[in-house]
Parts: sequence; structure tokens; C-alpha cells
Amino acid sequence: MMLVEHLVEPPWPDHDWQTLGERAVAAALAASPQADLAKTSATVEISVRLTSDDAVHTLNRQYRQQDKPTNVLSFPMVQPDLIETLGNTDDGEILLGDIVLAHDVCAREAAARGVALADHATHLIVHGVLHLLGHDHMGDAQAEAMETIEQAAMAALGLHDPYPIED
Repeated sequence: MMLVEHLVEPPWPDHDWQTLGERAVAAALAASPQADLAKTSATVEISVRLTSDDAVHTLNRQYRQQDKPTNVLSFPMVQPDLIETLGNTDDGEILLGDIVLAHDVCAREAAARGVALADHATHLIVHGVLHLLGHDHMGDAQAEAMETIEQAAMAALGLHDPYPIED
């Protein structure tokens, strides 16, 4: 069972962020090679925090030594090489990790892409879940594999392609 906990802080507008996050997490998991995690008897928990650029700036500086806000940060609680074994846990609960989104950065990116803030936030939660599952985009092959999963998850949700081919 998946459990998605939410913390929504200003300046994020009123919206059903809980449902949006649950749908994004489920779609990301279903499109990933780790889809079997959804079938485990354990509770798999992900925390999603929607907050300000200032809060994300502080976290980005503290944990990534980047002195600026960014759109999404992911904080995995499970080592990537242990992800495949999670379905065999006897704990009953798996804390997969935390995802944090910065409002103003997300809003600017959504406007630049011509998509709704909620749709862009959905993509960033999908992206964050994949990081929690051990996926990365450091090299070209990794980036292509991760983008393919993101595109599949977004398509399953009936949303835009986050990586359209530009002429």
C-alpha cells in the first residue's frame, strides 16, 4: 500500500494537492521497473512538501551546496541498491523518502512551458518519486531511461509530455 503524506505551505494556492500527489506517485511507480512495490503488504510512505522558494533554497544550500532554489528536491531514505529488496520486508512500513517543491520556481517553469501549475507539479512529483526509487539523470543513457518513465507516467495521467521534441 502506498501512503502519500502532504504538507502544503504558502504560497501554494488552494488545490486538492493530496489527490494530485497520490495520483502522481501511483503513476510514477506503475511506470517504473519497481512497480511491484505497490503490491507489497508493507506500507510504502512518501512525503511531499509544497513550500516556498526560500525553504527550498535553504535545503538546496544545506544538502547540495547549491546556493539557489530549485524546482524539486528528493531525499531518499533507502539506498538505491536496496530498492529491489523492499518487497520482502517484515517491517510493515517502508519510508521511501521526501519530495520538496518550490512554488515560485515551479510557477515560472509552468508558465514558460504553457502548462498549469498543478500539471507541472504533477510532473515534478513523478520526477521526484523516480529519484526516490534510485533513478538518476547524470549520464545520457540514465537521463533517457528516466525521461521515458516520466513520459509514460504523465501519459497514463492524461497530461502533457514533459520532454517534447523541439524542432
